Amino acid sequence: MAEKNSSKNNFIAQAGILAAAGIISRVIGLLYKSPMHAVIGDLGLGYYQIAYPYYTIILLISSYSIPSAISKVIAQKLAVREYRNAHRIFLCALCYVLAVGGVASLFLFFGAGLFVSEEIVPVLRTFAPTIFLYGILGVLRGYFQAHRSMAQTSVSQILEQIANAVVSVGGAYLLIRNGMGSLEVPADEAGQVKRAAFGAIGSALGTGAGVFTALLFMVGIYFLNRDLLQRRIRKDRHETVESYGTIFKTITGVVTPFIISTAVYNLNGTVNTTVYTKILPVVKDAANIQIASRWGIFSGQAQTISNIPLAFASAMAAALLPSVAQQMAAGRKEEARRSIGLASKTTMLIAIPCAAGLFTLARPVTSLLFPANAKAAEDLATLFLMSLAPSVVLYSLSTLNSQILQGLGKLNMPIVNAAIALVVQTVTAVVLLFFTDLDLYGIAIANTAYAGVMCFLNQRAVRKAVGYRQEIVKTFLIPALASGIMGAAAWAVYEGLLLVTKSPKISVVAAVPAGACVYFVMLLLFRGVSEADLRNLPKGYLLVKAAKKLRLLG
Repeated sequence: MAEKNSSKNNFIAQAGILAAAGIISRVIGLLYKSPMHAVIGDLGLGYYQIAYPYYTIILLISSYSIPSAISKVIAQKLAVREYRNAHRIFLCALCYVLAVGGVASLFLFFGAGLFVSEEIVPVLRTFAPTIFLYGILGVLRGYFQAHRSMAQTSVSQILEQIANAVVSVGGAYLLIRNGMGSLEVPADEAGQVKRAAFGAIGSALGTGAGVFTALLFMVGIYFLNRDLLQRRIRKDRHETVESYGTIFKTITGVVTPFIISTAVYNLNGTVNTTVYTKILPVVKDAANIQIASRWGIFSGQAQTISNIPLAFASAMAAALLPSVAQQMAAGRKEEARRSIGLASKTTMLIAIPCAAGLFTLARPVTSLLFPANAKAAEDLATLFLMSLAPSVVLYSLSTLNSQILQGLGKLNMPIVNAAIALVVQTVTAVVLLFFTDLDLYGIAIANTAYAGVMCFLNQRAVRKAVGYRQEIVKTFLIPALASGIMGAAAWAVYEGLLLVTKSPKISVVAAVPAGACVYFVMLLLFRGVSEADLRNLPKGYLLVKAAKKLRLLG
């Protein structure tokens, strides 16, 4: 476990560890989508993506916010070395999630028919046990994050995705093979629906297997650290020991706003799914199979790719929250402002070039990751990804600021902001879907509108809460300019190599690091980052060394 005074224990370094794991996890998650798609097809992927948001919203309401909430509460106790009370919070949190997670799992299993059509009910029911397991996993992750040690969560995330990938593909393959007799797609519609359902159920099994694997790892890590934790508790000389009743009230008071905020913040995905897959077919008399297939391409391919860069923002937010909570608990407001500024700048240094890269290289990236796509599906996935690219920047910043507000103790503010943004997004989606021919591009525009409103409202709330003023030039303008040049360079490298090699895969694999190098050089030439900024990054000393060799730093 990380020590407070360790030089490696700044939240940027911890965020780097968590971000690396998050990106690796999302890349694994993206890579297995290709063989999974090849096995279950567009319709099977569509069924999976229709069920997944409803599982997600129940998970959000019951367990998903537990790591952030628990890390905040425990971090405040650790800041004043109340180790006994911190551990009692941990035990109470476990009891809380066992009760809430159990009820939520049963509700999803028996109430699946309330959310999805008959053929997708078994898929949604397959997700139900995962909610119960995730609550326990979330408490363990939050406990270690409160100690500002992200390595345990990072490794568990990677193990979770590996198990998820193996079981998702393998489970889909076996269920289709055994249920249908072969992997061939039937000619009749009833057979196609049955095959797709089998494939989606197999894929849903992977989600539970991944969470179970991560839970086993975190339980093992806890018992390995148990002696150290117990020694700290024995050395705790604080006379005030909070009762379990008081702790339960504290947990409920903190967890509830976290849950509501996270649920509302992520409810837009469920709303979009409902509007497009359940309401639109009735209003426009569209075929359900076609709707499900197009949703599979949009949500299962384009949106999955666009979510990869958000791993860094999520990691930065998770690492920043306990730090800001401790700083505010200790009355170090100026230090909290510096942490917020550093986190915002670092997040934008990553998110802006990622958005530019996804927009510029949308087709080759889609083709590389989903080679089984037919030409029409590839065209759709490419355009969908381009339309989603701008939202990457806005979602990254709004995600970070939501956690900042919670770390500052403004627990209800993200709820209000998310609710306002959700209304704007829903109205935008309904108008564009029902009164224009934009189809899923309307959903992409609505997503961007949602993230934009959240950005504005959260940024304003942070400024009011702690007196923080966002720096503009080095945080946004210079990274945007450098990203524009990077995008042009990456596209030129891709097209040039494509002429020579005739291989889109080789060309895009070379174009991505080439673009990253151009971005790094442009940032330094435009004085967007200083030596101190680089050193704050994980392994930043290597970047400083490279910059000095190139004579880009004095």
